Amino acid sequence: MHTHSIFRALTLAALCTVCTRIPACTNLIVARGASADGSVMITYSADDYGSYGYLHHYPAADHPAGAMRDLYDYETSNYLGSIPEAAHTYGVIGQVNEHRLAIMETTFGGREELVDTTGLLDYGSLMYVTLQRARTAREAISVWTQLMDTYGYRSEGESITLADPEEVWVMELIGKGPGVKGAVWVARRVPDGCVTGHANQARITRFPLDKPDECLYSKDVITFARKRGYFKGRDADFSFRDAYAPNDFSARRICEARVWAFFNRVADGMDRYLPYALGTDADAEEMPWCVKPAKPVTLRQLKHAMRDHYEGTPMAMTSDLGAGPYEAPYRPTPLFFDVDGRRYFNERPISTQQTAVTYIAQLRSQLPEHIGAVLWVGFDDANMVPYAPVYATATLCPQPYAERTAGPFTFSLHSAYWLQNALSNFVYPRYSQLFPTLEQARDALDDQFESLQAKIEAEAAAMSRDEAIAHLTAYTERSAALMMNTWRDLFAHLIVRYNDMTVKPMTDGQYDRTAGGDHVPVQRPGYPEAYRRAIVSQTGDRYLVPSPR
Repeated sequence: MHTHSIFRALTLAALCTVCTRIPACTNLIVARGASADGSVMITYSADDYGSYGYLHHYPAADHPAGAMRDLYDYETSNYLGSIPEAAHTYGVIGQVNEHRLAIMETTFGGREELVDTTGLLDYGSLMYVTLQRARTAREAISVWTQLMDTYGYRSEGESITLADPEEVWVMELIGKGPGVKGAVWVARRVPDGCVTGHANQARITRFPLDKPDECLYSKDVITFARKRGYFKGRDADFSFRDAYAPNDFSARRICEARVWAFFNRVADGMDRYLPYALGTDADAEEMPWCVKPAKPVTLRQLKHAMRDHYEGTPMAMTSDLGAGPYEAPYRPTPLFFDVDGRRYFNERPISTQQTAVTYIAQLRSQLPEHIGAVLWVGFDDANMVPYAPVYATATLCPQPYAERTAGPFTFSLHSAYWLQNALSNFVYPRYSQLFPTLEQARDALDDQFESLQAKIEAEAAAMSRDEAIAHLTAYTERSAALMMNTWRDLFAHLIVRYNDMTVKPMTDGQYDRTAGGDHVPVQRPGYPEAYRRAIVSQTGDRYLVPSPR
């Protein structure tokens, strides 16, 4: 029987239990002057249960007069309509285009009455249409807002990261209500030398009204809030977040805490803002919008920030019963649950099992345009996958990352998403036992890809532009193949060694065997000591073996 047939029933059965979609993503941002290699770096985890992770790929193209661009909803794939196509569109792969512009997002929701479901463009359409039409972050803000004004905006409130090798901006926006085109918005440039982030909560509060190099905003962002009764006071005291996405416990503990976790990893003095991140003190001092890192941030540090589970903080997830017997830093959703009429919550870290695809865009001004942008990608929870390089000018999307290789209802071991999820879901139930082997393989691939980067780019720099693009495309495909082969081998090793909750013993990397070549008795470790004690504490003498008479 084919692998597809074996898993089809399991996949469909699992999909029957998928809960309502809850978009919940994270962007971490490293501005120019804050990174160790001089790059601008931004991250994105697309965290949406049920979504299939793949790379959107749009080759550069010229279009005849009168050509139209069809639009499909980013979350449902439902057809939305069409708009006139641009005469020329830029090449895009994932969340970055050939001119080193990257755009990523998180949804903050905000005031529900401001959603306009008659609008033609959702946030996903806006991301990809803008990537095809803009070359820089500032130009992208202009394209994005003009599109909303012309065709209408249909999504909830969004925080958008727009970055090029020189600048990175955060734009926060929300619609104006049913039947009203456009949106109210504000965009702030992240200062050079600083880091920031956003994670499903609006973060722009007060902003400068007269510094267009630092801040741009819609002309009605304040007057509209006054008209709707969201704000009273002086213009100088206006806060976008407080007007359009008021802060509460969930916004702080479920969302802002993820930004705090990033700040806490790279900057000094973040204990000061822990009460705010914990969310229980409504009067706690708020985190600053951005901070200066203690040291320049490396690509590897940013990868590990995307793998964060609040380790070493009061929100660490491996020290209570929810971690299970194998101390997994994961919790099933929903985020909130009720017991005896009281509401409780699960921690929501940056790294979460629902990630469909995770990105780090690394944008360098010191390299030629066709070489300087690389998108590091993984197709599951960042903690459980390596980041493989995809160059922004690649002319082909590697098969494991392509949209049609598989899908949300179609399992394939040729799909990076399904292979990485299959391995992760095998590891989760015995996390403390199996994860160290996965972590070793993950870090080894990260090491290999990072160590090859300078060599590959130096080779490309010595070639003509077309030759360099072909070289980077081939390397992108080889990297995808290496990752897939490594992950298949790792999956095979883990299921062979840890089959049926036992462990086949190994010595110096080789399975122990009998003289005849068969397996020696397997190890049967059972539950860890702490969990055995928890069982006895809960069950008393139920499982006590009687003493011999």
